[in-house]
Order: sequence, then structure tokens, then C-alpha cells
Amino acid sequence: MAITSRPTFLLLLLLLGLPSLLVISSATAATTSTSASASGSAATSFIKSSCTATRFPALCVQSLSSYASSIQQNPRQLAQAALSVSLVRAQAAKDFVAKSTKFRGLKAREFAAIKDCLDEMDDTVDRLSKSMAEMKGMGKSNGQEFLWHVSNVQTWVSAALTDENTCFDGYSSKTLDGRLKASIRVRVLNVAQVTSNALALVNRFASN
Repeated sequence: MAITSRPTFLLLLLLLGLPSLLVISSATAATTSTSASASGSAATSFIKSSCTATRFPALCVQSLSSYASSIQQNPRQLAQAALSVSLVRAQAAKDFVAKSTKFRGLKAREFAAIKDCLDEMDDTVDRLSKSMAEMKGMGKSNGQEFLWHVSNVQTWVSAALTDENTCFDGYSSKTLDGRLKASIRVRVLNVAQVTSNALALVNRFASN
């Protein structure tokens, strides 16, 4: 009877064990996928639940859903993500307003309103940037130190919201009709809404 060589024997063992290995690998992958799905579902539910405390819950969920993996179920991460959304949109709105000052054919009144809005949006970006830095620099502070950091964030976000509303109010005059006015207003309004939501989530984080 022929004796099976050692390499052939080892290969035979590997082949015989391959189905088991495949089953184990598939089961592990399925478990990992299920776990990740459950984690993502929990994070999404957390975002939806938290957003009910805001003035614009649908916008809140829509703007924060893509951050679910980093937010998980952490109120601080949720507040930071909301501030990040507000800052990004504020910067984009500021850039658009800055370009608008260079449009040809602007009336003096229109240019003045756009310039005032640009100043307000510049302040908004600055204050939201400070808020983000304050949240990140908070570390694991507690007690009075925690309250001091949170108070700074609340003050700056509230001021940013006031800046946005001031810009928006500057376009309420009927003498500023036109496509440019509508384009600026819709952008600033969106920034004001996400900033309002961010403030609500910061307040929620502070209360917890």
C-alpha cells in the first residue's frame, strides 16, 4: 500500500478543514456585520431622539445622520458634530456673500446690505470656530470648570445665531428684491437653523 507523503497528507488535512474554516469565517463576518448594524441603528435612534429637542428636528436628523459612526450615543460628540455642521455651512455662506459683493450692477443699498451681512457672517464663523475649540479643549473637566467651558460655548453660539438673524433681517426690505437676495437669504436661513439646532444640543449636553 502506498504511503501518503507528508506534504500531501498536510494538504489533505487543509482541504478537509477548509469547509469548517469557511463556515467559521462566514459566521464571524456575519456577527461583525450584525454588531456594526446594531451599533449604527442605535446611533441613528439616539440622533433622532436628541433632535426632538431642537426647533428644526427634520433638518437636525438630516444634517447629523452622516456623523452617526462618530457620535454613537455620546451627547458631547453629538453637540460637537452639530457645531461642525453649523461652522461648515456658515463658512460656505460667508464665501457666497463675499462673492456677491463683486457682482456688477449692484445698487448702493444692495451693496451696503450685502457688506453688512458679510461682516455678520464673518463674526459667525469666528464665534463658531471658538465654540468648536472650546468643546474640544474641555477634556474631562467637571464641576465649575465644566460649567465655565459650556457657558463660553453657549455664549458664542448664541452670538453667532444673533449675527445670522441680523444678516437675515437686513434682507427683509422689499427694496432688495431679486434672485441674489433670495440666494443669500436661503443660505443664511439654513445656517441660522442648523446653528439653532446646535445651540439646543449644546444646552442638552450641558443639562446632562
